[in-house]
Amino acid sequence: MDGQTRQLVRSRANECCEYCRMPQAATPFIKFHIEHIVARQHRDGDHDDPAGLALACDRCNAFKGPNLASLDPLTHQQTNLFHPRYDDWDAHFEMIGGRIEGKSEVGRATARLLMMNDPRRVELRLHWIAEQGR
Repeated sequence: MDGQTRQLVRSRANECCEYCRMPQAATPFIKFHIEHIVARQHRDGDHDDPAGLALACDRCNAFKGPNLASLDPLTHQQTNLFHPRYDDWDAHFEMIGGRIEGKSEVGRATARLLMMNDPRRVELRLHWIAEQGR
């Protein structure tokens, strides 16, 4: 992937993870990843088309892996994961304190699979929120 594409993805995301919205500045020693929303193994064609890329923190990228779907912990039904290019974050998630709560099947399944509310991640979000309030 060329540098121009990387910069476009980072700029478009405002240097924040497009899944959990953690800003890159909150974890300055761990560079965020340019993530293929639909993993290359599932696609043909241009793998580096910006329309198929998202900025993801290391945790969201690692837990998402090549997954396209997961189970909604409420309904136990298989559902697609959140897609940063097609889905509206606010329609599927809400931030309550440092936790990210799913408002829809997509939000709940994504938050669960990506472990968005791991205690360390919640702590980091709360710390970041407090720092921004100063």
